[in-house]
Amino acid sequence: MHDTEPDTFVYQTWPEKFSDMLKDIGVESQPKEIGTDDVEQGDYYSRFFAHTPRMITNKGCLDVKNSNIDVIHIIQKG
Repeated sequence: MHDTEPDTFVYQTWPEKFSDMLKDIGVESQPKEIGTDDVEQGDYYSRFFAHTPRMITNKGCLDVKNSNIDVIHIIQKG
């Protein structure tokens, strides 16, 4: 490793990464545990259209504070 690289790496979940990115632009948010929010239950996409993906992976949620947006749901499609 180079001298400019840290010796340890901090493992972060996707909600923690997105929360840190939002903090950099001044948006207050708090990561939630995967599967604990109501928005994570059920289908994420409609099954009536052929172009919508069937394989969806839930990556977690963020609670956004002081905004009109309540929850950000992070998903991976493909």
